[in-house]
Amino acid sequence: MNAASPHDRLVRRVAVAAIALSAVSVSETSNAQSHGEATTAQRARVDSLFADFAAVGAPGAAVVVARGDTTVFAKGYGLADVEHNVPVTPATSFRLASVTKQFTAAGILTLVEAGSLRLDDSLGALLEHVPNYASAVTVRQLLTHTSGVQDYEPLLGVGEGPQLHDRDVLTLLHRAKGLYFKAGTSWRYSNSGYALLALVIERTSGETFASYLRRHIFDGAGMPTAVAHVDGVDTVANRAYGHSGAAGAWRRTDQSRTSAVLGDGGVYASAEEVARWSAALGRNSVLTAESVRAATTPAVLASGVTTSYGFGWFLDMHHGRRRQRHEGDSIGFRSAIQRYPDDGLTVVVLVNRGAAPIDGLSDGVANIFLDR
Repeated sequence: MNAASPHDRLVRRVAVAAIALSAVSVSETSNAQSHGEATTAQRARVDSLFADFAAVGAPGAAVVVARGDTTVFAKGYGLADVEHNVPVTPATSFRLASVTKQFTAAGILTLVEAGSLRLDDSLGALLEHVPNYASAVTVRQLLTHTSGVQDYEPLLGVGEGPQLHDRDVLTLLHRAKGLYFKAGTSWRYSNSGYALLALVIERTSGETFASYLRRHIFDGAGMPTAVAHVDGVDTVANRAYGHSGAAGAWRRTDQSRTSAVLGDGGVYASAEEVARWSAALGRNSVLTAESVRAATTPAVLASGVTTSYGFGWFLDMHHGRRRQRHEGDSIGFRSAIQRYPDDGLTVVVLVNRGAAPIDGLSDGVANIFLDR
């Protein structure tokens, strides 16, 4: 029989840990949460959930749990750089992949707050060289994935080639014959929309996307090492490198052709910084209360049907609690943030290995601190 791959072993471990952890008493948990600290039992349960990430020589994970501005759990597991044996800490910067989208959305909202653009402005009025079929698409529709703009990756095709940038996404869209559907009539996730939004930020502000996020988002949120990473221009501090498992071993798989597209997935940040970002949203120190409400309100289609997506946030319920969440999936990385606004709880899980079961991991941590 063939040996199980690192991914297969991880999936089984998460499933077994979830069953075993359900039997742990929560009496100590309830007592400690009143003091804003994780209990010994909670810490043990998280450690068990991430036991495979702590294996010798394995890429790892960072986990941070916060209640408002108070961090109640923060720990790193495994290695940020397997080749050089660098451990993961809560301050390690991971590629956030699609968790980036909420920062791109926030950048747009700061421009709206400043009166520099409106959510219902059309793409054709904001950018040059937009395909005719997409010129009437609005900023709001791009934010909510109701634009119908085709995802650029299928347009790219297969094979090797230079890395794409946000501007290249606009060029690729000229290969498409039209929208997936009439804008505003349906919902379909499209990375292209957020690459276009990054271009809107640059054109409207006169700054690069990276510098705009630094000045208007990261600085206000207390994220000093976060960066929309441009190779050769900046340095990612405390960087984790992506890895994939094959033949019982780990190999570095940190970049793909699409890794340099910034608006849809190019931000690097640490788990502790992402938790600070969540706290900043709660304090309205980066966005106004009105903007936060807009970002976390589900979009409504022309038919009146409500979607489960706002501006860079999936919006749903988990065990009867309102949840604002997003996951990221990029070569060698998985990421997740979950916010429970009625509980003041934020869960951040960042992983530098491909195919990790990020939904199960982030749900597992949330359940521990929601007393499930």
